[in-house]
Amino acid sequence: MVEGWGEDRLRALRGALHAQDGVALLAALRSGPEREDLQLDGDGVAGVAARGLPGAAETAALFLGALQERGFRGDEELADRLRAAMGDEAIRLRRPLAVDLEMLAMLLEGDPAESGGRLDLSTGECWPAFTDELGRGPEAEEDDDSERWLYVPALGSRAGYRDMELFIEEVEDAALADRLRIAIGGRGAFRRFKDVLAGDERSWSRYHRFRDERQRGRAHAWLAEEGYCPPITFRVEPSSGSYPPGPV
Repeated sequence: MVEGWGEDRLRALRGALHAQDGVALLAALRSGPEREDLQLDGDGVAGVAARGLPGAAETAALFLGALQERGFRGDEELADRLRAAMGDEAIRLRRPLAVDLEMLAMLLEGDPAESGGRLDLSTGECWPAFTDELGRGPEAEEDDDSERWLYVPALGSRAGYRDMELFIEEVEDAALADRLRIAIGGRGAFRRFKDVLAGDERSWSRYHRFRDERQRGRAHAWLAEEGYCPPITFRVEPSSGSYPPGPV
């Protein structure tokens, strides 16, 4: 498993994911999975494995090992998805739902006193609670339709605080790590942590990538617990500018 924070690789991965281009995704992953991007890439890898694209099964196997080694929240659910894509019939299949995992994570990790919302099971759209209060959400007569709506609870900032603690453990600069540990003590921890981190551009970027990965995993896990998963929509034919993957 690659340990790194390569921005060029990350841009290539995001481009392939956005284009739903399986060939380009495997090309970007030709050096193997990175610990920092397993959740970001995993559904795409499952997609190309399910489609039988050459090299996808080998890449999926590498991702399985990396997920088992890392063990973040949501990694087990993603590993099951990869196993199912590779033909393991013992894995319980979940219903596909095209939901924005970043938006879902925002709802899940909001203030319990103010946030939360609903997930539209017909479209995958996430609706924060405040949109209903402002009259900008779906029609009121549809609110109680359990076949269409799934309530999304706001679980608060505990998981986000844990993200900061775990990130500090990975900071190589001992002086910066000490300042960050002091920053997260007491009220205002998130603001002070970000203020300290803002002085180091590379660490700032690494933290956001680390946090986004963990948030995505938590959203993935919650969605799986409710019986859903992102759909497999990857193309397997090369698009313009794609190139065949190298060894994985």
